[in-house]
Amino acid sequence: MSDRLLTINTVDLNNNCPECFSTKGLQLTFKQRFIETSFYKSITQEVSTEMNCIVCNTKIYPARWTDDIERVYDYQMKAFQPKKSSKKYKSLFWILIGAATLLIAAILSVLVYQL
Repeated sequence: MSDRLLTINTVDLNNNCPECFSTKGLQLTFKQRFIETSFYKSITQEVSTEMNCIVCNTKIYPARWTDDIERVYDYQMKAFQPKKSSKKYKSLFWILIGAATLLIAAILSVLVYQL
């Protein structure tokens, strides 16, 4: 089972970085959980965010956020539209379902014709 986070959107912020105080490098990244197994692919509603400064290459944790950064973060969270959750079944799943259906039909037909 493969479980990973897909980057859905990256937003450049004009706020000061709490580490280097640059106004040009702060980025907010939205990621959505993607699960892939041998039977299906699925996008969940689970969304995670990450804030980085590309000037000083630092991950900015929520404990270091200023009030301005929190306001912008709240606004961006309201404006963000995640992808719809979906589940797509792979061909192996459909083959197993078909084989199980044929097996059940064969067993039932043998039982019916023996009576």
